[in-house]
Amino acid sequence: MNTAVAKKLSSLYTHFNVSIRDPLWKDVHLSEELKRIYLTPAVQKLGRIKQLGPTFHLYPGAVHTRLDHSLGVYHISYTILTNLLRQSLSSGEDSILSEEGMRTFLCASLLHDIGHFPFAHSLKELPLRSHETIATSLIENDRQLHDSIVECGCSPSLVAAIIDDSLPTGDTEILFYRSLLSGALDPDKLDYLNRDAFFCGVPYGMQDVSFITNHLMIFNGKPALPFSAAGSVEHLLFSKYLMYKNVYWHTRVRSATAMIKKALLCSLEEGIIAPEELYALDDEQFFMVPETRAFKPLTLFSQVRDNNMLSCRFEEDFDTTRILDKQASSLQGRRVMEESLWQKLSTTYKSLERHQVIIDIPEPIMFESDIPLIQKDDTPIAFNKADTVFSQDVEKVFTKNLRKTRIFTPSYVAAEVLLEALES
Repeated sequence: MNTAVAKKLSSLYTHFNVSIRDPLWKDVHLSEELKRIYLTPAVQKLGRIKQLGPTFHLYPGAVHTRLDHSLGVYHISYTILTNLLRQSLSSGEDSILSEEGMRTFLCASLLHDIGHFPFAHSLKELPLRSHETIATSLIENDRQLHDSIVECGCSPSLVAAIIDDSLPTGDTEILFYRSLLSGALDPDKLDYLNRDAFFCGVPYGMQDVSFITNHLMIFNGKPALPFSAAGSVEHLLFSKYLMYKNVYWHTRVRSATAMIKKALLCSLEEGIIAPEELYALDDEQFFMVPETRAFKPLTLFSQVRDNNMLSCRFEEDFDTTRILDKQASSLQGRRVMEESLWQKLSTTYKSLERHQVIIDIPEPIMFESDIPLIQKDDTPIAFNKADTVFSQDVEKVFTKNLRKTRIFTPSYVAAEVLLEALES
C-alpha cells in the first residue's frame, strides 16, 4: 500500500466531521476550519443572492442561492479528490495532490463565487469588475475572511490563484486545481446544471455526477476521462443546451436581465451609480437602489421585482448579415439603435420612454470541449477531435437555435409598428 497516499485520503475523512444538509447532495462534510470560513460575512452574503436571479418569476421554485451552489461545488470537489486518491491507492502510484494543496482547492471551491453581486453574470458587457477579481480583492482585504483562510492552513494568495486565472502562477498543482475548477466537467457546471434543474422542476440538467467523479483522472497534470466515458461529456453539453433554451435564455428571463442591464448602463453613464456601490450588495439591497435616486431608467428595477417584464416584440435568430444585429452587437452600437428606434416609435406612442426600448443580444455561446479522452493504448485525444455527435455542424445548429436577437418594449407597442420602424 502507498502509505503517503493512504495518509492523504485518511486526512480527508478524519478531519471533515462537520455536516451541513443539502437538498441535492444530502450531507456535505466540512472541517471545523472550513466551517469557520463558511460562516464569515463575505460567504454568508451569498445566501442572500439568488443563483438564477429573476428566474423564480418563471419557475417559482428557483429561489436557491449562491451559497447553496457554493456548498455544492465544494462537495463535488471533495468527492473528486477522494476518488483521485483512491485511484492512486489502487494503482500503487503516488499522487500530485498534497494535503495543503487539497485544503487550498477545497477552500477555493467554497469561495469561488464570493465576488458575485446580483445579476453579475448578466452584466459582463458593462464596465464592471469581474466576480473573480472581486473575489481576489475580498480574499486579500477582508480581514476576517483572510484570517480564516490562514487558520485553515491555506495561503490566501494560492486560494485566489485557483479562482482567478488572471493571476500568474507556475505551481503545477495549483494549475491542475485551476483547470479542475474551471474546465469541461468542472464541479461548478456539475452543480449548477443539476441544482438549477432540481429547483426549476425540469429534467434537462441532471447529470450522472457519481459516474463522472469516479472516472475523472489526472493525465499530464490535467483532468481527463477514459474514452469510454465520452458520453458523459456529450450528456453535459446536451444538458447545457436544454437548460439555456428552457431556463437561462427563456424570453421572460432575457427580458428581466435586459431591463436590469439597461437601467444600470444608463445609471453608470450618467454617474447616478458608481460601480463600487454594486459589489457589496445582496438582492434586497440591490432592489432598494432606486429608492435613493430619482432616475427614470431605474424604474425598470421595480418592474423586474414586481414581475412586470417588458414584452418581446421582435425575435429572430441572430444574423450577422442583418443590419440590426451587426450594429447592435456592440454595447455602444446597441445604444444608438435603441435611441433611433425610440425616436421612430415615440411619434406613434407619445408616452413611450427612452429606457423602455431595449435590444437584447446574448453573448456567444460554445458547445465544445477539449478535455482529453484517454484511449486504450493510453494515448490522449481531445474530445472535440474524437468521433462524437458534437461535430462543428451540430455545434453551429445548437448555437443558432439558442442565440436570438430580441427587442423588448411595453406591451402596448404593436409588433407591426415596431417592424415598420426597423425597416425604415
